[in-house]
Amino acid sequence: MELILVVLSTLCAAFPMALFVTLAWLSDRYDREPLWLVALTFFWGAIGAVLIALPLNTGFSMLVDAVIAPALGAAGFDENLARTMIGPTVGAPLFEEPAKALFFVFIAWHRRPHDMSSGFVYGAAAGLGFGMTENFLYFNSVSGNLEAWGMTVLIRTFYSALLHAMASSVVGAAFGFARLRGWLAILGSTAGGLAAAMLLHAMWNGLLSLDQFSPVDLKLTNFVLLPMEVLFVGFVYQMCLLDDALAIRRELEEEEDAGRLPTDHSWMLASWWRRKLTDIAPAGVSSDRYIRTATALARRKRQLRLLGERAPDFYRDDVRRLRKQLELLLKGPTATTPGGLEPG
Repeated sequence: MELILVVLSTLCAAFPMALFVTLAWLSDRYDREPLWLVALTFFWGAIGAVLIALPLNTGFSMLVDAVIAPALGAAGFDENLARTMIGPTVGAPLFEEPAKALFFVFIAWHRRPHDMSSGFVYGAAAGLGFGMTENFLYFNSVSGNLEAWGMTVLIRTFYSALLHAMASSVVGAAFGFARLRGWLAILGSTAGGLAAAMLLHAMWNGLLSLDQFSPVDLKLTNFVLLPMEVLFVGFVYQMCLLDDALAIRRELEEEEDAGRLPTDHSWMLASWWRRKLTDIAPAGVSSDRYIRTATALARRKRQLRLLGERAPDFYRDDVRRLRKQLELLLKGPTATTPGGLEPG
């Protein structure tokens, strides 16, 4: 029986998180990030971030037990409360959130994320990867008790793991917002995102830890509060996707005005439903290729606007190349040439 629960623990830890990260990737409707890079971010959360955070958490817990809690007890505070609260409420957010976010240094080297919506996706991937490994450890710690195991699987899958995804997605969105706005903006915005992620994490852990000392059912409060937080962050994410759509329309309207794009194609390309339900590409030309080329052009133009004089020369070269690709696609299949369409 115990071996069966270990196998089930592995499946229950891995499958939901893989499903959630796939849904997060698919939710970026207009300009999905490379799947391999999102997967790599997921595995960073599952392995790299855990290897950094776990020893730090363990060392901090030992410090709390040996030094901090006794010192607070000697000063008149409840030593047991301090021992229970400080590690989960202070240590876990302080070490885990930066460990998950550290992978953004590597992503930035690949000139990503491009914006807040893609930052959301990368952040969620890192958080879900971390949640997968953490869930595996927790599931196996109660594998001898079927009822406790089932409750742990449900709570950690639909609450704790989503907390990690939500917290990291806030950091990713903050980083994505600032990435093209200079180093001061990157440092300030990312620090703000990390602070918000730590606060969300500390609130969840703190209410759970404090529950045993409180006459009020704080666990129930937590189970109501977290879905509201997730819905709010999800709403912000949808607003970011709407901003992506408006940016695509704005940038491609310029191409229409210059005669490089057929009339009304800008608003059709900016609508996810119309992109899927309407074949606006010339006969014989892949609709997907046409949409990807136009979207890549809009994205690169938006990046040029944000960077201004700081933009590398190859960004302008990309705009010219993508305009040429779009021109060839609009002329039909006989005029198209092979070549990559996605700017780096």
